[in-house]
Amino acid sequence: MKSLKVIAASALLCLAVPVAARAADIPPVPDTSDWKFTVALYGWAAGLNGDVGVFGLPPQNVDLPFSDIVQNLDFAVMGLAEARKGRFMMGVDATYTNVGKSVYTPFGVVANRIDVTNTSLMLTGVAGYGIIDTDMARLDLIAGVRLWSVNNDFDAKGGLVGGRSWSDGATWADPLVGAKLRVDVLPNVYVASWAMIGGFGVGSDLMWDLMAGAGYDFTDHFSLFGGYRAMSVDYSNDGFVYDVVEQGPVVAAVVKF
Repeated sequence: MKSLKVIAASALLCLAVPVAARAADIPPVPDTSDWKFTVALYGWAAGLNGDVGVFGLPPQNVDLPFSDIVQNLDFAVMGLAEARKGRFMMGVDATYTNVGKSVYTPFGVVANRIDVTNTSLMLTGVAGYGIIDTDMARLDLIAGVRLWSVNNDFDAKGGLVGGRSWSDGATWADPLVGAKLRVDVLPNVYVASWAMIGGFGVGSDLMWDLMAGAGYDFTDHFSLFGGYRAMSVDYSNDGFVYDVVEQGPVVAAVVKF
């Protein structure tokens, strides 16, 4: 019996050694359990052109270059964040601006001046799946919702209506679909873009958002990006009209962890 046990043990050892050696040659399965995050703060030097109407009055054409907007800019914040696990991703993008200007009225009888304040919030949330995901390129198909909130406040100072104020604006949500692309073209150099379209009469009649540019990875965790972004929305409801195009260069500081 002892001889049989020794023979059996020897046979198992002889089988185990080549199996273990072969297993050692098999590359380990990549660990996809961890989330990867990207956060970016950016500046968008966008001008605005289009038709804006308040209080049911006929819409007026507005053509404001960025130089005019920044002179009256009281506050602005812009940023995006993205979480990725394997081929799945989720992301948010937010821009908020507060612009104020004083308009002096003729003769100063009705009012000496009217202080106009415009606030605009654009908050986007998307989820996506990478149909291409290689070491060099990634293409995500995305779908989500964009929340808009635009408000105009008018405060009269002096004159017959001094102390009175009026406000008109709207808040709505647009479903959207689109794609995001990143391609590494050189060591540490990449190009990135997105294209989104939405509204479809649910909120606005139509909205679209296009962005493209290039970036440089200084480290595995930090890069700078520069490009151009153009965005349009066509919304009208209850006498309020917001049919505009915003476009201009964009720069961003990007952190990955």
